[in-house]
Amino acid sequence: MAFRTKRLIKATIENETGLSTNSNLNGGRFFREDGKPNLKVKGLKFWERINLYHALLSITNIQFILIVFSCFIFINLFFAAIYLYIGIDKLNGLIALTKIDKFSEAFFFSAQTFTTVGYGRINPVGFAASFVASTEALIGLMSFALITGLIYGRFSRPRSYICYSKNALFSPFKDGVALMIRMVPYTKNYLVNVEAKMTMAMRVLEGDEMKTKFYNLNLEIAKANTLTANWTLVHPINEDSPLFDMKKEEIESANPELLIFIHGFDESFANTVVSRSSYISGAFVYGAKFVPMLHPDEQNEFTVLELDLLHSYTKADLPVAFE
Repeated sequence: MAFRTKRLIKATIENETGLSTNSNLNGGRFFREDGKPNLKVKGLKFWERINLYHALLSITNIQFILIVFSCFIFINLFFAAIYLYIGIDKLNGLIALTKIDKFSEAFFFSAQTFTTVGYGRINPVGFAASFVASTEALIGLMSFALITGLIYGRFSRPRSYICYSKNALFSPFKDGVALMIRMVPYTKNYLVNVEAKMTMAMRVLEGDEMKTKFYNLNLEIAKANTLTANWTLVHPINEDSPLFDMKKEEIESANPELLIFIHGFDESFANTVVSRSSYISGAFVYGAKFVPMLHPDEQNEFTVLELDLLHSYTKADLPVAFE
């Protein structure tokens, strides 16, 4: 353990990660596989720390549709109850006889007022009903303006659309070993001026206390003019690597977490996008290499990119000294 700690301290340490170096203050991994911070925020009331606009932009499409539909139903049920409370006779043109039919008429009149459709068969009579209908129409206009803005924001929000391999591989590389991960853009949102950064978090003994240290991992290629196909990030394990001279058991005992940071310019959004991912020791595979994802088509006119091969790898022999 002491030799490993000395060797690690000589490596380039990343001190500007924004993450705590005290291992006692960290629970589990720093980032999840999808790149989101592995945090639970406490200390403030829910409504004081929530960003409703950001939350509505970040949820899935199904969740967004369900929220919009639920709000629409709830608002119309609320106003239908108000119309019934005022008196169903204040809605001129009703032809319902039973209580259920009267409630459904009030509900659909509310929906027509809320959406400003106004078919004309039913109309409010008297000040109270007219005031409620006018208020509902105003709320409807404001709601649709808000929803339109949210839909535009969800469609126009820059996203990276990058998928990462499930595993990080220790592979043979130039008569040695390299740590590799693979990523690929899965839509036609091509990135230009792409930069990649790889950081390794490991627990080391500093004095009598175990601490988490972050080490820069130099990449064989850290920048790319464009990202249109798969890109394998390669960290050669040489004298400049914090993993140099470390065995498999030593790496796993250091409770490592590999952090990947990508940013580039998206031509479609005309904006800079960022992407993150994380690998813990359970995702490390020792002695493997990725299966190629690219091959020419039958007519030799196009290059075929097999997205389903992103996670595929085959076994490969590593130097005995590494094992």
